[in-house]
Amino acid sequence: MTLAATAAPLEAELGLTAFVHARDLDSDAQVGLRSEDLVVTASVFKIPVLLEVCRQVAAGERAATDRIDLGAEDFQVLGGTGIAAFSDPISLSLRDLYLSMMNVSDNRATDVVMDLVGWDRIAATLAELGMTQTVLEGDTAALFASMRDDLGIEPGGSMDGVAKNRTREYRAIRAQDPRHSHRSTPEETTRLLGRIWNADGIDASACAEVRRVMGMQVYGHRLRTGFPGSVSVAGKTGTLSFIRNEAGVVTFPDGRRYAVAVFLRHRTADSVAPDLDRAIGTLGAAAVGELRGEEIVLEGPLDSDML
Repeated sequence: MTLAATAAPLEAELGLTAFVHARDLDSDAQVGLRSEDLVVTASVFKIPVLLEVCRQVAAGERAATDRIDLGAEDFQVLGGTGIAAFSDPISLSLRDLYLSMMNVSDNRATDVVMDLVGWDRIAATLAELGMTQTVLEGDTAALFASMRDDLGIEPGGSMDGVAKNRTREYRAIRAQDPRHSHRSTPEETTRLLGRIWNADGIDASACAEVRRVMGMQVYGHRLRTGFPGSVSVAGKTGTLSFIRNEAGVVTFPDGRRYAVAVFLRHRTADSVAPDLDRAIGTLGAAAVGELRGEEIVLEGPLDSDML
């Protein structure tokens, strides 16, 4: 089925709105659904952060082996993965820091990397590459501070249950609005991925490192679910209550490569939502299948290491 024919029943059944774009990285053939609309990227915004730190390493401005020392006071940020969940002082390399930022979506690692490379440098790189719709509104600490401010929660106060218990109010906060939050469009997201995968106007070694790190993401329950095991997936997820995303590149055994971006707005605030995760895979596979002129067929049950 086409992307449009696949999306319509999914949107009706699951109460979601899908924003999708897929791009053949060799022919530049494209297919999309609401692909020019602004979307909240959530942690997909970490792709430009990764690109900038890899560019600076490639340029010799800093070394991947630079040591960063962090204490317990550095771990106070929402999103308890990676060092954001740690309790004791640590020392790790810049390379391991940005790996944690991507492969477990570590929010504290993200903020440290952004402090090191500079928000202004990230914005300048996006502008240089022509990504006019992709905007980062500060780091993750600033994002969560805006959420607390909008909801009248004291700094450091608990956000537990807010999305479920104050749904209408929560949907109206700036973090959920692409005019005021980290944002992009599905089309621009795949265009950025295409420039990285083709080393188009970007240092080849920086691009290679971005591709390596994105291939190490541990979350394989979204785009991955739409493709057979013979297809490799390198991506980055993003989640913020009523927003669920993934953007990445899928590579088939025949060597053909496709950048895919799927952004969902939905009605449930559940952090665990397998139907929504599978919808991302289904929509991504439908978009790529349309470009390939064939239906993407899974080879069998998903292996445990894909989940």
